[in-house]
Amino acid sequence: MDIKEISFNKEEKRAGCENTPELETERLLLRKFTDRDIDDMLLLYGDEDVNKFLPWFPLRTREEVIRYLHNVIYPVYKKDIAYTYAITQKQDDRVIGYVHVNDIGDSNDIGYALRREFWHRGITSEAAAAVIAQMRKNGLPYVTATHDVNNPYSGEVMKKIGMTYRYSYEEQWQPKGILVTFRMYQLNLDGKDERIYRKYWDKYDVHYVENV
Repeated sequence: MDIKEISFNKEEKRAGCENTPELETERLLLRKFTDRDIDDMLLLYGDEDVNKFLPWFPLRTREEVIRYLHNVIYPVYKKDIAYTYAITQKQDDRVIGYVHVNDIGDSNDIGYALRREFWHRGITSEAAAAVIAQMRKNGLPYVTATHDVNNPYSGEVMKKIGMTYRYSYEEQWQPKGILVTFRMYQLNLDGKDERIYRKYWDKYDVHYVENV
């Protein structure tokens, strides 16, 4: 299959209005971030290992977390449609991670992170699957995700929630200024399995399909 011949119809991007409705899974409560989460957010956003493969540098102080919450996250909650979730455990409602969907209406790119002490328990895939189910319910036609080839655990989450590898590409990644090879995964939510989101393929000169 020639990836260059496959595209999507812009009319398929429409969805209803909703902003981070509360979601519940067997173990988790997914909700909006609030000011009471500052200390837990610092543990998450300040960890070097957790943020190694993410497109920002770790936040070092409570003040930096407060600025990030008020200047980046809270404005998202004013949009007509958004999915920007704090991952919390039901028993204590403490923030242990996040799931968010960026670029809604275009890539519908899902991203996630989890505090180290909660890794390898299936929590990330449980949370991401709940968000994708909500996206499907709201009529979004597809979801994409990318991961650094040096971070295969993220790719395993994508596979576990039903996403399929489509292609790889190289990007000079900012703000860290490093050359990264990304693998792009996609899940079509409307049954149109032939659709491939090709923006990264078209944008970056180095792109190819791996046997993964």
